Amino acid sequence: MNDFLDQVETCVPALRRYARALTRNADLADDLVQDCLERAIARRGLFRPTGSVRAWLFTILLNIYRNSRRAAGRRGETVNLDSVAEPASPAPQPGHIALAELARAIDALPIEQKEVVLLIALEGLPYAEAATILSIPLGTLMSRLGRARSALRLATGVTAEPHLRTVK
Repeated sequence: MNDFLDQVETCVPALRRYARALTRNADLADDLVQDCLERAIARRGLFRPTGSVRAWLFTILLNIYRNSRRAAGRRGETVNLDSVAEPASPAPQPGHIALAELARAIDALPIEQKEVVLLIALEGLPYAEAATILSIPLGTLMSRLGRARSALRLATGVTAEPHLRTVK
């Protein structure tokens, strides 16, 4: 029991990072991680030690996120007024502009591609583990990743992708 909780605890920072990248909202991400941890601990008897706790937790988090997106789609879109920029705000630094451009490009990706890019590029997961988390074949993961990288290059005007190049 304590070993299981220790393994879960070591995964929390990665879960939070991935949830924040998926939701682009710190509060929603924290709620998502909390729901994931509650579900994992309550259902720890369903975990099979043949796989990693990390992959199991990411799968739970991703399923909760997907379910919440489907529910939100039925409710309609809401706009956070805090995210609306002031018209007279000063221009940010060039590095910040490039990161904001990349973040917008990632947000514009289809959700299947966004999930793959964030697991591979942000979390640095091996392709096989990411495929397991997403419950897709490795070839499908590679295809989605390739399409996502192409879309990001096109959206940002970058010909090389050093920030996304992860060889596993």
